[in-house]
This record gives sequence, structure tokens and C-alpha cells, in this order.
Amino acid sequence: MEKELLEHVYPGNKEGEREIQTRQCSPLVLAYIGDAVFEVFSRTKVVVHHHGPVHRLHNQSKEYVKASAQAQMVQCLQPHLTEEEKSIIRRGRNAKSHSMPKNAELMDYKIATGLEALVGYLYLEGQIDRLEELIQLGFSYLEQTVH
Repeated sequence: MEKELLEHVYPGNKEGEREIQTRQCSPLVLAYIGDAVFEVFSRTKVVVHHHGPVHRLHNQSKEYVKASAQAQMVQCLQPHLTEEEKSIIRRGRNAKSHSMPKNAELMDYKIATGLEALVGYLYLEGQIDRLEELIQLGFSYLEQTVH
């Protein structure tokens, strides 16, 4: 699938549009888009595997998107990441954010920002298969630790 998905959303550099240079993007910009992409993956997983009212689906999805869960995912993914992917997570984790977490530990929040930066990076690079692989590994790990 790779860049095909992005071609429909962002069909390339047309006159007057700027091309996205993901390697030069701020890690917080990558995390910004990564947060939305991760949310779509988590909601899709919940809708496919669970039934019930939207409120219940939302509560189930929150278990994947909360900072502590994302921090756990980063821990389990470490052996599967390339050096470049680890570097993106580090950049996201170390980025100076102007917001503080309301319902999370600061370190979990920073690590979760790193994961979201990686998700955003892979998405914008069109590496959708790799993104799906890593998210599925992370989701599987979370399901094993909860049960």
C-alpha cells in the first residue's frame, strides 16, 4: 500500500503547494499528525473487534491512546525498530512541548509523544505497511499485558 494512501489525501506537490520534508519536520509536527493517525488505528481496531454503543467503543479505544499505554508500546517495540525509527522517537520524546499532561505522568507523556512522532513520520513518508506492522505489534503487546 505504501504511498498509495497518501496520494489520495495529498496527491503531491502541485503548483503553489509545499512538499512535506519529513526529515526536517519538527518532532511536535510529526506528533501532531501521528496523534490523529494513531487515533484512527485504535478506533478502527475497536470497531472491528468489539460491539456495543459508541460510549463503550470510545472507552475501549482510550485504553490504546492513553499516554501510559503508548509508553508501554514503545518499550515493547524497541527490539523491532530501526536506528532511524529510534531516533525519531527520541526526538519526539525530547521535544519541548508547551502543554503539560493532565491525566498522565510526565515521562509517559514524553514517550507517547515520541511514539506519535514516529507514527506521523511513517504516515507522511507513506510507509503504511511498516506503520501497520508496528502498531499491530504494540496492540498485541498491550492486549497480552491487560489479560
